[in-house]
Amino acid sequence: MLINLIHYSPFSIVKYFLILLFLIISHFWTTPAEAKNCQYWHNREICFGQIKRSAKYYWEYRATVTIDGIKQTPTIYNCRTKEESPKKGRSTPFISNGVGALICSSFDKK
Repeated sequence: MLINLIHYSPFSIVKYFLILLFLIISHFWTTPAEAKNCQYWHNREICFGQIKRSAKYYWEYRATVTIDGIKQTPTIYNCRTKEESPKKGRSTPFISNGVGALICSSFDKK
C-alpha cells in the first residue's frame, strides 16, 4: 500500500523527514571507541589501551597498559635495551614474563 500524502499537512511531512534524516545520520555518526586488546600472559590479564611506536626510535613503544583491571602509568618500553621507563621514574629492566617482554614479542616485527 502506498501512503497517501495528500491527507498530511506539510509540517508533519517535514517533521517525519527530519526524524528520518536524523536516524540516518546518527546511524553513520559513531564516536571513536578505544579498542582494548587483552591477552592472558602467565596467569595475568594484560590489556593494551593505547600503543604508539616511536618513529625515530623504532624499538621503543609508548603504551598504556591495564594489568588485572588496574590501569598502569604510561610507560616507554625499549625493546633494544630491554628496559621500561614510566613517565615519572627511573628506567628498570624488564621483569621476566612481564609486560615489556609481551609488548616486544608481540609488536616488535621488523
